[in-house]
Amino acid sequence: MLPKNESSSRNSPLPAISDVPRPAQTVAGDLAGQITHEDIDRARDRWAVDQAREAGKRFGRYHWLRLFWLLSGPGILVFLGENDAPSMLSYAATGARFGIGFFLPFVVLTFLMGFVVQEMTVRLGAVTHRGHAELIFDRFGRFWGLFSMGDLVLGNFLTLVTEFIGIRTGLGFFGVSPEVAVGGALLVVIAAITTGRYWTWERITLGLAIFNVLFVPAALLAHPPWHDISHALWTWMPLPHGKKSDILLLMMADIGATVTPWMLFFQQSAVVDKGMQPRDIPAGRLDTLVGSLLASLFGLAAIIAAAPLFQHGINAADFQAAQFAQALEPFIGHTGAALFALGIFEAGMVAAITISTSSAYAFSETLHTAHSLNRPFREAWPFYVILASSASLAAILVLIPHAPLIYIILIVNVIAVLAMPPALVFLYLLVNDREVMGEYVNGPWENTAEVAVVALLVIAGVLYGIGTVFPRLLGG
Repeated sequence: MLPKNESSSRNSPLPAISDVPRPAQTVAGDLAGQITHEDIDRARDRWAVDQAREAGKRFGRYHWLRLFWLLSGPGILVFLGENDAPSMLSYAATGARFGIGFFLPFVVLTFLMGFVVQEMTVRLGAVTHRGHAELIFDRFGRFWGLFSMGDLVLGNFLTLVTEFIGIRTGLGFFGVSPEVAVGGALLVVIAAITTGRYWTWERITLGLAIFNVLFVPAALLAHPPWHDISHALWTWMPLPHGKKSDILLLMMADIGATVTPWMLFFQQSAVVDKGMQPRDIPAGRLDTLVGSLLASLFGLAAIIAAAPLFQHGINAADFQAAQFAQALEPFIGHTGAALFALGIFEAGMVAAITISTSSAYAFSETLHTAHSLNRPFREAWPFYVILASSASLAAILVLIPHAPLIYIILIVNVIAVLAMPPALVFLYLLVNDREVMGEYVNGPWENTAEVAVVALLVIAGVLYGIGTVFPRLLGG
């Protein structure tokens, strides 16, 4: 056991426990001053980061690659996790409905907006060492804390259902039974959290997340018109044609596929669990930017892969994963269709892990119980029980015979976009609170960009919700 007064220096084996960022809420043993498994694991992680930073000062310009490797994770995971099964199907539906045109640069824009929003969570987590749910409770009171938690828990659970729907239908293309597909995916989710180590969990999930790249070869097999793609990205043309209500709702759906409340809660808590400090904020920004760029590339690939359906006039309005793959097979071949179906499966798999973890983080923060993947089960059993239970209940619901899966997806989309405005308002207020952020509070230019993004997302969310519930108001 390390002495608590050990100072952190270049020659010390580990940084001082007192120097390691820790969440404000702890279990009773922590309050008594005991050093926990979480403290030791996080100290080891910080030691590796400090060693990489010192090595960079001595050995040259490529040091940042190792430092970035050690500090990256939450930003890439949150965006590739948001490229979930419903999101990728939304992008595919966009390509099938409107082809190559306006929606390519529009999707890139939504991810850049997502970067602006998620960068705020990096600063909040690194500066406060506290999760998003806890900060809302502390700064805005119990009522607003419970309000935000209600939005998150319900939205996360229903979104988890859609992830298992994506897993089920994606593997259905290969003839895998729903029970095997969903049961196997649930075992992977549970196995990922049994490592007892945040670092290991993060690397396992990142390894799964990178398979979002499967949409890229699927798009290449569609033999895309590169001139049309470059023209669309540069000019935002041609504009989509059809009912204004259909175009607007699809725009809102693509925005909702980029920024949702769970992302805010997940990334801030992951930054805390990773032990990031204020001096790590630049690396956290880069991690988030890389995640947004990768996710936008893979989203564009899903649109391009499905564009042949638009060119051949095939109506894909109600397609699920297996149906999309089957419809695309004549145009991109069996290999391309198989890659598309596997991509949907992977998207649902990664999102099931990250979204269930988001719920567990937030719920445990509000209960003031241990909530770290660095904790063993005996020390943080409520955290692990919430995580496993939410995933298990969602998986069971998907397997209920004749369950209204399409209706569930519709309800999830409505709840997600209606929950987004208050979550963004809380985030904006927190990141502008000098008592919370100190010198890392927003500056004038950051506020200008973030107010514009928050306002646009709020308007988009409200319009999407209204258009979904009352389509006649938008000419539907």
